[in-house]
Amino acid sequence: MEVSRVRALRGPNLWSRRTSIEAIVSCTGVERAIDAMEGFETRLRARFPELDLLRPMNNEQSYSLAHALSCAALSLQSQAGCAVSFSRSSLTVEEGVYQVIVEYSEEDVGRLAFDLAQDLCRAAIDDTPFDLAGALARLRELNEDVRLGPSTGAIVQAAVSRAIPYRRLTHGSLVQFGWGSRQRRIQAAETDCTSAIAESIAQDKDLTKMLLNAAGVPVPDGRSVTTAEEAWEVAQEIGGAVVVKPRDGNQGKGVAVNLQGRDQVVAAFEVASTICSEVIVERYFPGHDFRLLVVGDKLVAAARRDPPQVIGDGQLSIAELVQAINADPARGEGHGTSLTKIRIHDDIAVATMAKQGYDASSIPAKGVLVALRNNANLSTGGTATDITDHVHPELAAVAVAAAQMVGLDICGIDLVSESVFQPLDQQGGCIVEVNAAPGLRMHLSPSFGKGRAVGEAIIANMFPEGENGRIPVVAIAGTNGKTTTTRLIAHILAGSGLRVGMTNSDGVYVNGRCIDTGDCSGPRSARNVLMHPDVDAGVFETARGGILREGLGFDRCNVAVVTNVGMGDHLGLNYISTVEDLAIVKRVIVENVAPDGTAVLNAADPFVAAMAENCPGAVTFFASDRSHPILATHRAQGRRVVFVEDGFIVLAEGGNEQRFALKDIPLTNGGTIAFQVENAMAAVAAGWALGVDTAVLRAGLTSFVSDASTAPGRFNMFSYRGATLIADYGHNPDAILALVGAVDGMPSKRRSVVISGAGDRRDIDIRRQTEILGEAFDDVILYEDMCQRGRADGEVLALLQQGLVNAGRTTHIQEIRGEFRAIDTALERLNEGDLCLVLIDQVEAALEHIAKKVAQG
Repeated sequence: MEVSRVRALRGPNLWSRRTSIEAIVSCTGVERAIDAMEGFETRLRARFPELDLLRPMNNEQSYSLAHALSCAALSLQSQAGCAVSFSRSSLTVEEGVYQVIVEYSEEDVGRLAFDLAQDLCRAAIDDTPFDLAGALARLRELNEDVRLGPSTGAIVQAAVSRAIPYRRLTHGSLVQFGWGSRQRRIQAAETDCTSAIAESIAQDKDLTKMLLNAAGVPVPDGRSVTTAEEAWEVAQEIGGAVVVKPRDGNQGKGVAVNLQGRDQVVAAFEVASTICSEVIVERYFPGHDFRLLVVGDKLVAAARRDPPQVIGDGQLSIAELVQAINADPARGEGHGTSLTKIRIHDDIAVATMAKQGYDASSIPAKGVLVALRNNANLSTGGTATDITDHVHPELAAVAVAAAQMVGLDICGIDLVSESVFQPLDQQGGCIVEVNAAPGLRMHLSPSFGKGRAVGEAIIANMFPEGENGRIPVVAIAGTNGKTTTTRLIAHILAGSGLRVGMTNSDGVYVNGRCIDTGDCSGPRSARNVLMHPDVDAGVFETARGGILREGLGFDRCNVAVVTNVGMGDHLGLNYISTVEDLAIVKRVIVENVAPDGTAVLNAADPFVAAMAENCPGAVTFFASDRSHPILATHRAQGRRVVFVEDGFIVLAEGGNEQRFALKDIPLTNGGTIAFQVENAMAAVAAGWALGVDTAVLRAGLTSFVSDASTAPGRFNMFSYRGATLIADYGHNPDAILALVGAVDGMPSKRRSVVISGAGDRRDIDIRRQTEILGEAFDDVILYEDMCQRGRADGEVLALLQQGLVNAGRTTHIQEIRGEFRAIDTALERLNEGDLCLVLIDQVEAALEHIAKKVAQG
């Protein structure tokens, strides 16, 4: 078994809507049916008894080693606690070569699981040991490190339940919800509306107390000190038990409570001063420790926090009792679990036990409760009991007032009082702290009582009911016409007042400004646009390469446009060997249309028309022939269609029609360029699906000009010494046929064409291009330049020559080295009234070269 090309599919893809690891796995003859591998399955199950060897999708009686590998990678993740359920292996056109796909919840964990699955399978083959416990421990540890913590995870899950898209922006807890101009961001339990000033106030406990006191919120008296002597002086002024804590601290670090006597105060000061140079000494209020969670203007959760403690059994030491408690899988290090392990060897724990006459080795009598800390933060090992339903309305109002006085939209209020059943003024309680970025663990999974939907509350505060943070997204796929259609749709949407983010094979554009260049028709460019705050709508050319490499850059789209599949392009690459295979790849955008969205499909292309069955939303068909059976049937059912009739593009739904004159659409040259008519139909159908007003659609069609600046390399026309010069990026047989159809309707004395071929196409596709051109052009100038892509020097030219062997029209064939030299050669041969088609490769540079020649005359 040999594994190659392991990659992550980070969005909806050819195999599923789930994020997955995809790998190429080559199996030897015996490995293609593991029943023939004597004892293999027995040894495999012996090493991994929980392995779930799912039956292959094709229901074969036996299955390959590649399939066993996929099941092992999935089961390892599942046993490690990851929520995954999908895997498969698919035989490619190459004998013994499989594509293995395994779902992951965290990419790093998925990759490690795949590596460990290979180790497992090889151990079973070689009959060598495999450390299953160690493998699962590695996966769990990595998953714990990279997955979202419980607080952020709860907010993300709440967003997912409302179909709000999210993207993790860092390996930490910075997450974006929504897209473009409707996006919001969080970091843990802070939002993009959490004021830095408010957070700074909350960290300054003295300033917080001053502001709360001004608002009439009860707070303990006390002040900041910088020396141990000052701390003792303040404690004496207060005249009772005190609390000592860092002025700028969090998570209960350095907090000591119920201190009496100089030694205790001085010792607590020394601990607190290691966290902050200024230390607060304030009155200690007896009672319970409560945490109240305020989101927006509402109290959404409340919990009573109890400090870590043990109850003696007369046999075990305090250290042994703590060890037994820490064995609970709900307790872990940090904040990744619902509870935190109890620590007993730090200074505060040692002092707290000593105050009760114990140390870690002491054996408390049966039934005796030993407090291990006086403060009850979960981060120190305390427990929480939900008491949300018992909070008095007046007390809840005080908590909200405290949060708003500090200015926090998400706020944790620390309250000390006898209970929450009464207002504070009836029981002498007070608010001791106000916290930004409060931990949510105690409310999500309290030790006692029911968990609260605090993630949902935070999302509801960020996104009012009915809002999901999405902007309109249009995805465009097809063999030809994608870029022009993409640009025209973006032009129409911009005319409706939207700031449009567009990606295509020329670059990335935001609100008309190019922010990246090159082929940007993949998922990364789409994700970058969806992250841009100045984008109100996204229009994405979606090429097959990006789908195969990484999946889609979005979870779903409002409109999916498929222009055509035809004879296909790029066949023979990435195991896409037939037009049917290619159609399945391009169908991915249709499969991921939103339920209330629309697929715009070319009814005249049978591969495209068949995609309608896979669309979760509505379908609009387009075709030049209004009598096309698919179009006619669709319209008869009262559904939307677009067609051409009497010189008009017609949008029809039932008996209602909207008409757009082709003579007013420059892109189509008055309707004479058939493939541009199709592109215009697809674009106007997409705008119609998005609810764009008819007047805006009309203005967009009439104002869009396909020249070298607006649509470079897409049938750009020039006049040169009385001859017509056309530059186009057509590079496959379907594109060549469309271009020949266009120039057939244009007057010309003599026709010439300049062409090369991309080396990564099949031989048959390269030859077919010149077979078509040989029937339509008098002069054919072949060039070889930058696009050999693995072919030997001269190999592409030889294939192009083969296509011209039986040319019916061509009388002059010439080979040139270099694209620009080939262009110059063709221009030198032009006379007035001639027509020259230049199939350019280096689009930007070639167009610049042509423009200079035209300017020079």
